[in-house]
Amino acid sequence: INPDALSIAASLDVERRTKGPRSLLHGIPVILKDNIDTCDKMHTSAGSLVLKDSYARRDAYVTRLLREAGAIILGKANMTEWANFMTYNMPNGYSSRGGQVLNPYGPGRFDVGGSSSGSAVAVSANLSTVALGTETSGSILSPASQNSCVGLKPTIGLISRCGVIPISHTQDTVGPITRCVTDAAILMNYLVKPDIDDSVTLTNPNESLNYLNYLDRDGLKGVRLGICRKKYFDYLNEEKRHIMDKAIKVIEELGGITKDVVIPSLNANWNINVLLYEFKNGINYYLSTIDPSLGVRTLQDVIRINEENQETHLKYGQTILIEAEQTSGTLTDPEYLNSLQHDIYYAKEQGIDKLLKEENLDVLVFPNNYGAAIPAKAGYPSITVPAGYTSEGEPVGITFTGPAFSEPLLFRVAYAFEQATLHREAPKLGE
Repeated sequence: INPDALSIAASLDVERRTKGPRSLLHGIPVILKDNIDTCDKMHTSAGSLVLKDSYARRDAYVTRLLREAGAIILGKANMTEWANFMTYNMPNGYSSRGGQVLNPYGPGRFDVGGSSSGSAVAVSANLSTVALGTETSGSILSPASQNSCVGLKPTIGLISRCGVIPISHTQDTVGPITRCVTDAAILMNYLVKPDIDDSVTLTNPNESLNYLNYLDRDGLKGVRLGICRKKYFDYLNEEKRHIMDKAIKVIEELGGITKDVVIPSLNANWNINVLLYEFKNGINYYLSTIDPSLGVRTLQDVIRINEENQETHLKYGQTILIEAEQTSGTLTDPEYLNSLQHDIYYAKEQGIDKLLKEENLDVLVFPNNYGAAIPAKAGYPSITVPAGYTSEGEPVGITFTGPAFSEPLLFRVAYAFEQATLHREAPKLGE
């Protein structure tokens, strides 16, 4: 919790009375995932005990934008350690620094999703109005859908990543996690700004949009949606498939035109080589900017300190960290360049782009976050919205995915579905 939150709130209240509100975010509490820098009394640790005493020297760009809009940074949320890029068998929502995040709809029973686990739970359990998460591949969509929230994973280049502990500069993004589509649109209006320190944001065609203008109850009329059943619906039990089938029927009743489709590159030889190289490159740079007295300047230092403190730091191991360290981390390495070319070709040209063009589609539909990986490699946006609950009370989400910078269309579609169904119910805490 931000120890200065109450004094900041009091100051903003005075400003509102004397000068009026700065924006729609004036005085609104926001929770940040613990990999987003804040230059204040809160640490930025990515859930790692190695960084438990790391305090950023400046705000992340998104933190600065929120403060300028009058938002109150209420605190930092626990997360899957290193944004789930530490080892292969770590549970969603676990970190050595913060312990295990629990799903408020069924603590200890239902998967909480990850890696932006705490951000989603804080919003779902009404501990914060809104939150920011980050996503490399599913890390906003997963916890948002598992905790009956709205989660938007924006197009790469829409929101600055400067001051965010990195995994991959080709896939990382910050995005909102909220209780409704409207709140996500409001947040986006203040987060989408060019940042000279993150060059991909400088050519953003959506910079001046007001996303609230795209919230349309009739937003599904005439929209052509490809339903990605093959493989993705296989992850669902019968009850969850029934929930998805009902959601698709609602889409059709609202004027959406649906068609079952298969991503052409579904079975391409996918791997995480790009992430391994980019993580080593990016984390070494990030660690070189933090307080040198911490003794953590490289990924190798992180691995060493973890090994020296296995009982507290390595409950689930660090296989992925070691794999990343074993790469050259050089972004001119032929293995990296070949893997990057493979990912882009099969995610875009032979993947989503080909499917949308050949089937004349506007949007793809997935259950929960199960379709996150290929759009993530393409850098394309997705939004998840509550679709219902199982008989045991576990949330189920529906995710809409589009091509680059299709956020206006995704907001239209998501808002229309949300307003027609109003599935979200607050968790019954304490029962």
